[in-house]
Amino acid sequence: MVFDIVTFGSAVVDTFIDTEFNKKSQSFNYKAGSKILVNNMTTDIGGGATNTAVAFARFGFNTGCICKIGDDNNSNDVLEMLKKEKVKFLGKKSKGATGHSIILDSKDHQRTILTFKGPGNSIKLSEIPKIKAKWLYYSSMLNESLKTQEKLIKQLSKKGTKLAFNPSEYLIKNVNLRSMIKLSDILIMNKEEAEILCSKYKKKGSFLDGLISLGAKIAVVTDKNKMIYASDGIKKYSLKPNKIKVIERTGAGDAFAAGFVAGVMANRPIQKCLELGLKEGESVIQYFGAKNKLLKRKLKK
Repeated sequence: MVFDIVTFGSAVVDTFIDTEFNKKSQSFNYKAGSKILVNNMTTDIGGGATNTAVAFARFGFNTGCICKIGDDNNSNDVLEMLKKEKVKFLGKKSKGATGHSIILDSKDHQRTILTFKGPGNSIKLSEIPKIKAKWLYYSSMLNESLKTQEKLIKQLSKKGTKLAFNPSEYLIKNVNLRSMIKLSDILIMNKEEAEILCSKYKKKGSFLDGLISLGAKIAVVTDKNKMIYASDGIKKYSLKPNKIKVIERTGAGDAFAAGFVAGVMANRPIQKCLELGLKEGESVIQYFGAKNKLLKRKLKK
């Protein structure tokens, strides 16, 4: 089987807790030993690998997902969700608890995320089945999983697989990403991440020029509700987000990235890819959960 795209990243359970934010101290304040009443709580499956995999599958692409989960009840929820969304699980179950994130949300959209990675960062290359894919989308991983990503993208790129990379701020600050970026057909990050990356490698001028000079064939930079920019090294593109009511931002970056990459996979012009990414991201942030309102639209011909 040849997959249209395989995602490689994390799989976690997201628990959203609606609580109060202290604007004066710019923090969530909880007194030690106290019992705190919360306004609301919801649970959903999250993580970069599963979020993007579901997005690609809903666009009609034959999708696989590389992630590592535990052997608890949450792992069964992850597998059931992937099966329901017609995503092939290409990862592994191991002993212990599946990754979990506690997301503290306030009514003015401030949030703090407490994350337990579980077995997600211990994926070995030997645990991944032999795959054939037109595209590989890889999000930030650490430790053994990061080493495995580096090996896998080298192997697959030699076989003609195209690569899309969405690194995190932590990864940008602490890891030399030159070789991974150089192999990337698409590099997507937010403005803060792009600023850190370009500063780290002493790239002057615009962020887009800096990212392209590092080797990315297409670079995309987002900035929450401000202008989105992209470049293919020849032409630059931009798009202004719409003014919409934001309910919860978790998963918005994954949704935008998946929408943009899906547009490229469907051979759409870059400006249309930006529009598709924006529509996907804006659909998600109007609701709780990183997947609930992902678009269902067949792009694959």
